[in-house]
Amino acid sequence: MFLARRLVPPTIKRYNHLSKPSNKEEQFARLGLHESFCSSLKRLGFEAPTEIQSIAIPKIFSGKDILATAQTGTGKTAAFGLPLLQKITSKQLPPSAPRSPRSLILAPTRELALQILDDLESFSANSKILFSCVIGGINQNPQIRKNSRGVDVLVAAPGRLLDLINQGHIRLNHTEFLVLDECDRLLDMGFLPDVKRIIKTMSKKRQSLLFSATIPAAVKQFAKEILSNPDRIDIAPVNIAAPKIKQYSCRVTSAQKPSALRALLRFPEVSRAIVFTRTKHKADKVSRMLNSSGFLAEVIHGNKSQNARQRALTNFKEGKAWILVATDVAARGIDIDGVTHVINYELSNEPENYIHRIGRTGRAGAEGVAWTLLDGSEGKTLKAVETLIKKPIEEIELEIPEEELEQQLIKKPASGRNRKSVDKADATRKTAASGRKTRKRKRRTRSKRGEENANSI
Repeated sequence: MFLARRLVPPTIKRYNHLSKPSNKEEQFARLGLHESFCSSLKRLGFEAPTEIQSIAIPKIFSGKDILATAQTGTGKTAAFGLPLLQKITSKQLPPSAPRSPRSLILAPTRELALQILDDLESFSANSKILFSCVIGGINQNPQIRKNSRGVDVLVAAPGRLLDLINQGHIRLNHTEFLVLDECDRLLDMGFLPDVKRIIKTMSKKRQSLLFSATIPAAVKQFAKEILSNPDRIDIAPVNIAAPKIKQYSCRVTSAQKPSALRALLRFPEVSRAIVFTRTKHKADKVSRMLNSSGFLAEVIHGNKSQNARQRALTNFKEGKAWILVATDVAARGIDIDGVTHVINYELSNEPENYIHRIGRTGRAGAEGVAWTLLDGSEGKTLKAVETLIKKPIEEIELEIPEEELEQQLIKKPASGRNRKSVDKADATRKTAASGRKTRKRKRRTRSKRGEENANSI
C-alpha cells in the first residue's frame, strides 16, 4: 500500500468611476463604509474592493433593489453583507422584536448558509449585531430559542425556515432587508415554491437583493415578481470559467477511474483536493477506496447529517484530511483556502455545475487546476460543458502506473466462470443451512405440541 502525503478571478472589466487612492483602506472608505468595517477588512486581508463590491455597495447604500450576476468567489458576500451590517449599526435602532429578524439572507444549501454567517460575523467582530442561522439536519429547538429573543441578521435555508414560519416561531412581517444568494441554484434545487411562500409573509416595504451566477429565464421572471425597479449589475465575464484555472481532461475506461484518481492524487503538486462525483453512493464508494489505499479523505453529500457534514468540512479545512469527496452539494459557496486541485471523477448531468465545481480552486485570484476523468459515456456532457465555457478543454494522456492497476486487480472480486461457481457454492451452502434450520424448527414445534397436549390433559 502507498502512504499518502499529509496536508502540510475571472477577467475583470475595470471601471474608471473610482479614483485610485494611496491607502488601501481608503478604497473601501470611498464606497461609504465606516472606518470600523474598513479596519476589519484590513485585518481579514482584503486589499481592495472587487468589481462587484465597487459597484454594488454604493447602490445598496442608496436603498435600491439589485439584480446582480456574479460568479462564486468574486466577493458577493461582502458586497451585500457590508452595507447591510452598516445600515443596522448606523440606525441605532432598538432591539429587534421577538421572533422578527431585521434582515433575511436565503441560501440554497446548509454549507453556504454557514459560510455566509461566518463571513458576516468576521466583518462585524467588534459590533453588537445579533446573528442567527436556521438550517435543516439538526435539532430546531436551539434555533427557536435564539430567534425568540430577536436577531438582526437571519441566514437561512428555505426548508427549515418555512417550517419554523408555519409553526409560528419566526415572523417576517417587519423584516426590512432580503437577500437571495445563488438564486439560480435555489431554483435548480426546487426551492422556488418555498421561497415564494416565505416572501409572501414579508412586508412589501423592504429592500431586496438578488444575486445569481447565471440569469436564466426562470430567474428573470422571478426577479420581476419580487424586485421593485432594480438596478442591474452584470459581472459575468465572456469566458465564465476563471482564466487562472488550468483545465484538463483525460479519457479512461470506467474500470480505470479508481486507478487514475489515485495516480492524480499522488502528483507532488496536489496538496488539497476536492473530488466530485455524480451520486451520493459513488461519493461514499470513492471515499472508502481512497482511505483503504492510504489517503486521508472525508466525504460530504445530502444524505449525511448536518453534524457529519460540518465535521467533514472542518477536518478538511484544518488539514486532518487533505481530500474531500463530494457531490454537487459542495459545488457552491464553500470557500476553503488552498484548494490546489479539483477532480471531476464524474461529470455532472448539468453543465453549469462544472463551473461551480472547478470554482472551488483558483479562488481570490490564485491559480488552480481542474482535472476531469472521462469515460465513453460522458462525451456529450463534455461537449455541452465546452459550449458553455466557450473554449475546448485540453485533453492529455494520463499514464497510470502499473502498481496502481495491480492494486485495483488485487481488490477486484472474482468474475466470469469463477464468479458463477462461487455463487453456486454459496447458494448450496445457504440452502443446506436453511434446511437444517427448518428441520430444527419442526422438531421444536412437535416437542412444544406434545407439551401443550400434556398440559391440556
